[in-house]
Amino acid sequence: MESPKLFVSYSWSNPIHEQWVLDLATEIRESGVDVILDKWDLKEGHDAIAFMEKMVTDPEIKKVIIISDEVYANKADGRAGGVGTETQIISKGVYDKQEQDKFVAVVAQKDDSGKPFLPTYYKSRIYIDLSEPDNYATNFETLLRWIYDKPLYLKPEIGKRPSFLEEKDGISLGSSVSFKRAIAAIKESKPYASGALDEYWSIFAENLERFRLADTKGELDDAVVDSIEQFTPYRNEAIQLFHAISHYAPTDDNISKLHKFFESLIPYMNRPKEVQQWREWDFDNFKYIVHELFLYAIAILIKSERFNQGNILLTQQYYLSDNADYAKNAMVNFTVIRKHMRSLEHRNNRLKLRRLSVRADMLEQRSKSSGLEFRYLMQADFVLFMRAEIESQDDYSRWWPETLVYVGRLHGPFEILHGPSREHTSIRLSVF
Repeated sequence: MESPKLFVSYSWSNPIHEQWVLDLATEIRESGVDVILDKWDLKEGHDAIAFMEKMVTDPEIKKVIIISDEVYANKADGRAGGVGTETQIISKGVYDKQEQDKFVAVVAQKDDSGKPFLPTYYKSRIYIDLSEPDNYATNFETLLRWIYDKPLYLKPEIGKRPSFLEEKDGISLGSSVSFKRAIAAIKESKPYASGALDEYWSIFAENLERFRLADTKGELDDAVVDSIEQFTPYRNEAIQLFHAISHYAPTDDNISKLHKFFESLIPYMNRPKEVQQWREWDFDNFKYIVHELFLYAIAILIKSERFNQGNILLTQQYYLSDNADYAKNAMVNFTVIRKHMRSLEHRNNRLKLRRLSVRADMLEQRSKSSGLEFRYLMQADFVLFMRAEIESQDDYSRWWPETLVYVGRLHGPFEILHGPSREHTSIRLSVF
């Protein structure tokens, strides 16, 4: 790769400043940049004006740094001497392009109040501060990144438009009005908060039926994934409500309502009584939706240190009326919420994804639009797994922590396990 060329504009303010500039130019040159500096490149008999104009006219010079101290700023504003001439050349280059990236000011000196000395024409633009020894190394790296056009932060590629935004696929849960009412009531401690919460959970649970897969065309796993994507805005509604309850009203009554809400969703994961013909995959979108919502509820309660409240969702049994109708155990624990999704297993094979868990991949990707970092979902998954292992009495009461396929990304223990205090010890015991 060819070395980038850099022109240095500065003032001969005093010998100390000149040496500072020379040292900086040397440091930049040692970092692979072809630095053009008058002390090195302007010889006797050369045309000084032509040398200055070179910074604009030479197409190979892609970058120019303006080393600004008090003397430089004053000469630039007064158009005095060589600095004044360079200012006329540079300011035109700056003004010609609003988003120019050829010129940047490097601050070498500040006034007594800590304000940088800068030419008037540059004061509204971003500069690089090398005036303070404590920040010199970090800001010198910033300078090099600017010279090489290698910024620290790169804008990611624009992703694909979520399928749930497509009008042709629009399915409304009809919960938006009741959601806003419930959120406002909880945050403002309104007397009707309990009723507003009941109304929202009831509408949510009843209208989830609208997402039932029927007469699917093409690959069923595509239909499952598409349905899950369409559900995203309603998942986000529920997440916001989980946050509100956790922060503003983590009462036993509200947690009991949350428990009953999940109890009302569990039947969606199984065949309805009136359905006589079905495939195992037909309810996979509901299996994913209910599982994801439960993970977020537990994750948010743990993150907010509402451990006793989270414990209620894990210790209280869930009533399944269908089980009672078939003389099965009607009371089951929380592990009933995590069910295997055959459609995602098929998708992994059909598309040759070679993933350890497509479900975990989806949870990780979808967490980016949830407002909650994925590590909190992993923490909740870990707690649910440990709790199930401790309490399970058969192979049907297990919890498989699929998100932990990403555990290698963590750089330390889960927060719930962090801290030696008595408080943290009791917290751990109450959760596990």
